[in-house]
Amino acid sequence: MSNDFSLDRRFAVPAVIGNPADFLIIGGLSGSAKDVGALTNESPNVYLLGGAMGAAVTMGLGLALAQPTRRVLVVSGDGEFLMNSGSLATVAYMKPANLSLLCVDNGCYGETGNQVSATSRSTNLELIARGSGIDHACTVQIESEFPAATKLLRHPDGPSFVLLRVNDGPPPDYRRNFDAVETKASFRRNCL
Repeated sequence: MSNDFSLDRRFAVPAVIGNPADFLIIGGLSGSAKDVGALTNESPNVYLLGGAMGAAVTMGLGLALAQPTRRVLVVSGDGEFLMNSGSLATVAYMKPANLSLLCVDNGCYGETGNQVSATSRSTNLELIARGSGIDHACTVQIESEFPAATKLLRHPDGPSFVLLRVNDGPPPDYRRNFDAVETKASFRRNCL
């Protein structure tokens, strides 16, 4: 599978996120977990999901509502956003000012063998986010758009949504910590 997007996720994701310490971060599955893990080395402000496809946005929403003074960033892929696109309507309805969503769109389901996703054809997740009521949204396809996206992720009147279109190249090489008890405890201590 090959898409027409030119950005390499290994460069683009860190460039758009900027300083990861600015956020409590929820990382989705597969490539997104590796993107976040490689950038942060799973620091205590990071929680990477495993085996919960479609849950990153709703988990981030709950965290943003529970921690209104902290900026929350959800980093997930197009497959996960497609699986639970209804969560965007809930985010828009609840309007947490401190929640930002970063969709790393490579046009395929990397977790299950790189099958083509609907975003490689006609589905536009920025338009779905806007149609759901998330007013602060943009699409990033070239490097010159990175600074505006980085700023939007920190928009004080969220929620915000950034669609980052990347090629279907590999995510960073990162071996994550699969000790769920340790990961949860570390993240929880950071939130309290």
